[in-house]
Order: sequence, then structure tokens, then C-alpha cells
Amino acid sequence: MISWFRREYALVSSLISLALFFIFGDQLLAQPLDQFRALAVFIWLFLVILASSFAVVRHAEWLAHRFGEPYGTLILTLSVICIEVAMIASVMIVGEDNPTLARDTMFAVLMLVLNGLIGLCLLIGGVVHREQYFNLRSAGSYIALLMVLSVIGMLLPTWTTSTRDASHSTLLAIFLAVAAFGIYGVFLGLQASTHKDYFVHEEPEEEEDHGRLEGSSVYHAIMLVCTMIPVVLLAKKIAVVLQFGLEESGLPIQLGGVVVAILVLSPEGLAAVGAARKNKMQRVMNISLGSGLATIGLTIPAVLAIGLITGEPVQLGLDSVDAILLCLTLALCVINFSSGRTDVLQGFIHLLVFMAWVVLIFD
Repeated sequence: MISWFRREYALVSSLISLALFFIFGDQLLAQPLDQFRALAVFIWLFLVILASSFAVVRHAEWLAHRFGEPYGTLILTLSVICIEVAMIASVMIVGEDNPTLARDTMFAVLMLVLNGLIGLCLLIGGVVHREQYFNLRSAGSYIALLMVLSVIGMLLPTWTTSTRDASHSTLLAIFLAVAAFGIYGVFLGLQASTHKDYFVHEEPEEEEDHGRLEGSSVYHAIMLVCTMIPVVLLAKKIAVVLQFGLEESGLPIQLGGVVVAILVLSPEGLAAVGAARKNKMQRVMNISLGSGLATIGLTIPAVLAIGLITGEPVQLGLDSVDAILLCLTLALCVINFSSGRTDVLQGFIHLLVFMAWVVLIFD
């Protein structure tokens, strides 16, 4: 039992943190907040969430080693995206009226994954291994669906005349929700069955011993989910102190969503960076492009359905600046991933676009 507590200290600490917030939440986040209390709560929650992220990666890596690709990556990606959808849905239902919440969150995830994470992985992989290779058919499948769903879901509503704002008409919303969920379901079926060879590539064998992790596949699957759920619940708490800190410092309020998105996506990010260092670029592609596609394929149907059922306004259309950045990002993915190999220069290019997005948040 003691060894289990040592091994799953992240889950234990997150559950204790949730219990403390349940009991003393009114005092910990009582308004008005002062700077010292806000900073202490932020550091506490940040460390707990970061430790939980490492634990999630540990369980996901064991499952990936046990089931192989692409199943291992699918487990990690779908777990993270389902929690992301749950976060957005809960805020839409019980939070303040914010019609652009889902759009801003999805766009932040796409920029973080398709530019920040991919750029960092390509840079690290290029420095360590010079050139890395992946299955070209997997990148083509991911990017084709990303382009179609992104344009229809996040670019087209800005230019249609059926509504006066950046929202979908009822007919287009129903069509897009059904089409996005359906095509993503078909994609998952092909990825896990008849076309799974598209998403694997001959790569070096694992050098580390996954057998050091005790337990069965069922145990690690349960622990992965149990470790990730507190991350979402605590992310909502850290958002409160983040918003206070940003308002006090005068920084753009959008940074709060970016920081929370980084914490939620950190399990996939850690796994992708580790794969790049081990010369497993195919797993990097499965994680990064798969995460971007899952964000579009699952989040758009969920928020549109909630909007139609509750009557809450949902605006998914991007403004002109964000639309240009998204088109540039998709074009870079098409160009850089058309040869089946990656290098340092491609990593720098994606990171350049990522930094441009960060600068535009402030300007």
C-alpha cells in the first residue's frame, strides 16, 4: 500500500487538493483576492497539475507499449480531448454567457499543437537525429480532414450571410455537427482497423523497461482516467486566480485560457517531446496532428449541440487575423509534411508562427 501511494503520489495530491477546495474553497478563493493568496494558490495548483500530467504520461506510455501504435496514441489523445470538451461544455452550461469561448479555446489548442508542440518536437528531433522520418500517408489523412473541418467550422461562418455574426445558421450547425462527428468516427475506425498501417512506421525499439510499472492494462487505463479528471477540475480553480493575476498586471486576458490549455495538453506534449528525442517521429505526428483533428472533430459537434439545445449563442467564426494565422499554419503543414521527413528548419518555421501568434495576443 505504501509503495502504491509513492507511485501514485500525483493522484493522491490532486484528490487532497480537491478535498481542500471542497471544504475551504470559499475561503481560498474568497473575493476580493489579494496578491499573496492568489500567488500561493496558483503555485500550489500549478505544481499539482504538472505532477498529474507526468503521471498521465506514465500510464499512457505503458498502454502504448502494451497495445502498440496507433492504439496507444489514440488512448492518450482521446482522453485529453474528451476532458477538453467536458471543460468547455461545463463552462458553457453553468458559466457566464461567452459566445466565443469554444472558438478561442479551439484556436488556442490548434496554435499550441500545430505550431508550438510540432515546432518544438521537430527542433529537438532535428538537433538530436538530424533528419527523422514518418509515414507520409498518415500526415496526408490528418491534414486533409483538418483543412475541411477547420474551413467549414471556423472560417466559413465569418463570411456567410445567413447570420449577422460569426455563428452558424441552425441548418448549417446541424449539418456540421453531424458531419464532423460522423467523419471523425469513420476516421477513427479506419485508423484502428483496415488502415492502421498508415499510422505506423518502422522505428527504434524502446530502450526503457516498461515492466517497472506494476499492474495490468485495465489498471493503467483506470488510473489514466482517474488521474486526468482532477486535472480538469483543478484547472477551473487555477483559472480564477489566473484571471485575477492578469487583471491586476494588465496583461491580455486571453493568456488565462492559453495557460490552462497548456496544462490540459501537457500530457500529450510531454509524450510527443519524449517521442521526438527517441527518434519516433511517427508517434509525434499521431499525437500532434491527431490532437488537432480530435479538437475540431469532437469539440465542434459538442459545442454546437449544446448551443442548439440550450439556446446559448455560439460563435465559431474567426476574425481576420486569426483566420490568416490558421490558413498559414495549415499551409505550412501541407508543405513541411509532404516529403515524409523532418528537420530543424521546419521546427524553426513552426515556432516562428507560434511566436507571431503569441506576440499578436499582446498587440
